[in-house]
Amino acid sequence: MQLAGKVAVVTGGAQGIGRALCERFAAEGLKGLVIADLDLPAAENAAAACSGLPIRCDVSNEADVQSLVSRTLAEFGAIDLFCSNAGITVKGGLEASNADWQRMWDVNVMSRVYAARAVIPAMLNQGSGYLLQTVSAAGLLTEIGSAGYAATKHADLAFAEWLAIEYGRSGIRVSCLCPMAVSTAMIDHSDSIHQYLNVSAISVEDVAESVVRGIEAEQFLILPHQHVAEYFQLKAQDFDRSNRGMQRLREKMLRRRRAA
Repeated sequence: MQLAGKVAVVTGGAQGIGRALCERFAAEGLKGLVIADLDLPAAENAAAACSGLPIRCDVSNEADVQSLVSRTLAEFGAIDLFCSNAGITVKGGLEASNADWQRMWDVNVMSRVYAARAVIPAMLNQGSGYLLQTVSAAGLLTEIGSAGYAATKHADLAFAEWLAIEYGRSGIRVSCLCPMAVSTAMIDHSDSIHQYLNVSAISVEDVAESVVRGIEAEQFLILPHQHVAEYFQLKAQDFDRSNRGMQRLREKMLRRRRAA
């Protein structure tokens, strides 16, 4: 899909990857751009930089997502690209609270369900549409430092795959953005695992460029880090070997943390 003349919505669009997507999409000559974020002043700031329409939206609230879609349709008459980009992470394994697990589930998974429910009927009526979900490499591999993030991002990927199969023959395309480390506020430089990941971190601009090219090619998996594809292939070939490798990496990170 070419973005020129299209209408795009980006959740979590006020900063990080979301803002970079908004700015890069705008450069393609959109007809309309909606920047949705929980932080309205930040969304307004981002909108000023790329002629977008800022809308406050809590993606974990279905009514908010429905309102976002309705307002966009009322303003521009169509939604060609809906980017479910908003996401959160909380550190921890079994000790993580039920509340943290639920919050990650609501933002990382249910927000995608809410978006699909709200926007797919309009896309079916217009005969075309595109869904982009920011999943993370954790959805293909795993996340050592957060059980909840790993689990919800696997679910995020699974739901996107289901959408692609269910609606692909109806003119709706789906892509999953699966970067590894990206230079955003989500990188915790005091954490040994994030320090390891940060070595291969790329800029949000590089991610946005990968997305534009991936959407043009209508790729299901958009992988800004090419080695993620290699790791995913190795995992598929031998899960046991992959798990042992991740165990070794975890031990290495724990030793580094103890020594700090």
